[in-house]
Amino acid sequence: MRKILALFLFIQVLSSYATNPVQYVNPLIGTYSSYNFSHGNTYPAIARPWGMNFWSPQTGENKSGWMYVYSDSIIRGFRQTHQPSPWINDYGTFSIMPLVNELKIFDKDRKVGFTHSNEVSTPYYYRVKMDNGVTTEITPTERAAMLRIKYPDSGVKYLIIDAYHQGSMLRLDPTGRRLTGYAKNNNGGVPANFANYFIIEFNYPVKLSGVNIDGKESATWGDGNHVIGYLQFDVPKGATLLVKTASSFISLDQAALNFSRELGNNSFDQTCEQSKQAWNEALGRIEIKDANTENKRVFYSCLYRTLLFPRMFYEFDILNKPIHYSPYNGKVTPGYMYTDNGFWDTFRAVHPLFTLVYPEVTERIIQSLVSVYKESGFLPEWMSPGHRGCMIGNNSVSLITDAWMKGIRNFDSKKALEAMLKTTNAQGPVHSVGRNGFEEYNRLGYVPYPDYNEASAKTLEYAYADWCVSRFAGEMSDVTVQGLYARKAMNYKNLFDRNLGFMRAKDKNGNWIEPFNPIEWGGPFTEGSSWHYTWSVFHDPEGLAQMMGGRRSMATRLDSMFSSPPTFLIGKYGQVIHEMTEMVALNMGQYAHGNQPVQHAIYLYNYAQQPWKAQFHLREVMTKLYNSTPKGYCGDEDNGQTSAWYVFSALGFYPVCPGQPEYVIGSPLFKQVKINFSNGKSFVIQAQQNNSQNVYINNATLNGNSFTRSYISHKEIIAGGELNFTMSNQPNKKRGILETDVPYSFSLKRYKISD
Repeated sequence: MRKILALFLFIQVLSSYATNPVQYVNPLIGTYSSYNFSHGNTYPAIARPWGMNFWSPQTGENKSGWMYVYSDSIIRGFRQTHQPSPWINDYGTFSIMPLVNELKIFDKDRKVGFTHSNEVSTPYYYRVKMDNGVTTEITPTERAAMLRIKYPDSGVKYLIIDAYHQGSMLRLDPTGRRLTGYAKNNNGGVPANFANYFIIEFNYPVKLSGVNIDGKESATWGDGNHVIGYLQFDVPKGATLLVKTASSFISLDQAALNFSRELGNNSFDQTCEQSKQAWNEALGRIEIKDANTENKRVFYSCLYRTLLFPRMFYEFDILNKPIHYSPYNGKVTPGYMYTDNGFWDTFRAVHPLFTLVYPEVTERIIQSLVSVYKESGFLPEWMSPGHRGCMIGNNSVSLITDAWMKGIRNFDSKKALEAMLKTTNAQGPVHSVGRNGFEEYNRLGYVPYPDYNEASAKTLEYAYADWCVSRFAGEMSDVTVQGLYARKAMNYKNLFDRNLGFMRAKDKNGNWIEPFNPIEWGGPFTEGSSWHYTWSVFHDPEGLAQMMGGRRSMATRLDSMFSSPPTFLIGKYGQVIHEMTEMVALNMGQYAHGNQPVQHAIYLYNYAQQPWKAQFHLREVMTKLYNSTPKGYCGDEDNGQTSAWYVFSALGFYPVCPGQPEYVIGSPLFKQVKINFSNGKSFVIQAQQNNSQNVYINNATLNGNSFTRSYISHKEIIAGGELNFTMSNQPNKKRGILETDVPYSFSLKRYKISD
């Protein structure tokens, strides 16, 4: 009887988990955005996890980074897109647009009204019925897609194929059932031979057709700067036009191989079901048991966003081996390649989430980073699809070190260390690649301002990267490099003004730059002020605390970040940028969660032995700044980073210092979560008496043993087991206050290479 009862209870627990997690995802989260104010700056990506191609309805004009804005009421096309951010924009894109009766081929004219009540959006399926009576459905694979179009029974049925500007080509097969083409549009970071080659097939032959090349009607199909084709079909009453398409960055022959391999003879519904299963498998690595449906919607919508980038930029040859077109040297090369990622954002939580839950993806990403070095001479920092001049730091170093320290080691580690040393001692082809100001940094111990823009932010990020290099070199038994970079990892101290308690800029003669105001944005800082960058000492919060006068003083300074008014000075930006406006709108003092530099700061209360304050503020951020609507974010979502922050924080821990194989404890949002690992084990996080008021951890056990630490190791989690919290509406100020409870800091464990 006891065995039967235990089995019954076990089945009940399993059945209470979200078994179809994709149902909770809203791809429209974050789409109610604009240039001046971001609620995410996202678009509804219809895709597979990490897919090479996404699809999206297009409401904006062709060259606009805001391709889909929720407040728009018209659609101009359905677009194969590779856009990682409106600020980076798109490349290799083309669109398909069905029209009835009135033929308008140009995107400025080609607009049809729609309402969101006639729109269905999921990661694996999109449907909209436009005001012209046409219903369009889309379902994706990794490198291909199907569109199913239902026209009204009467009227002339058109289909527009827009191959975009900057060089394109379209050719219609004599059978009238296949269109081939390429699109070369891009916004930088590509060799001269870059192109996205595509194939489009129809289940009905084209009745009539025409082509416009560079604004003029052409008698023949071919190439030009901007090629647009228009097709007319006779689709029987009650039938649908099925459009199958696949693409390749290698060649038309490879596009045909991708078409055959990923679409084959599948129907639209079969492809849709396979895509749904792919999302449920990926999202289902984390299973939630909780009655709060909105929290589940936010969580899985955020997890969906986290699993979009970086995108696959590799394909499979005839022998099913991975190959890729290199956006760095223009050659086709064996091996994996990923792109569309800004590591300044994603090193913080996105890639640590992959190393924990999707290590097989991290393994391929790290192999890709080494390939980028081999193909370009530098590690990447912002890839789209090749090197882009955007943001700062050497955060690809963080990805490699974090992966290694967490047991992901199937890559050329010697070449990786070589890449780290080259990247941190040279300036690359664009300002964000390599190390801008490396000579002065090596000589002075900081990047001087105003000789270099964003100099103080660069210094702080370089010091963290140096810690990563030191740790990785130690693992490679290179004690010389380890020691050199360990010393450089302390360079953050050179910019801390002990009298004022803030990070500041210095000139090349060692003088503080005057005047100074901690609320002034830009200049020596990146998309923020000293209030935000003062906390950017991921590897050594203890060292930061001691400069501030001790742990209690650091906690007081953290308190004041939330109690100070949310004011700013525009500084060297010379104008209000959207991040400033968003910080004011949050009304959380100088805490600006809508941008990345300060997102880890709440967790620093754990280092100051006041973890209950972290628990309070983390719940405030999770419940007040996130929701599952088109206004679901409090700033740019940025390749999954703002989403990954939520995913980790909702689980109850966060990777403050990637490269150190541990996570800092926060305040778990759900009553029960199970993380399923690829090694077959699972880790369960229980939070008894958890609700919106009980945000504090009263006590905890790990696998039945008392657990007071403010951190948990990577090994403890992936070994499987159970972390059990008991929550309360009152802080337990006796928990997490022992010296042994404090998370890692370089100053405390300076020569400890591996935990």
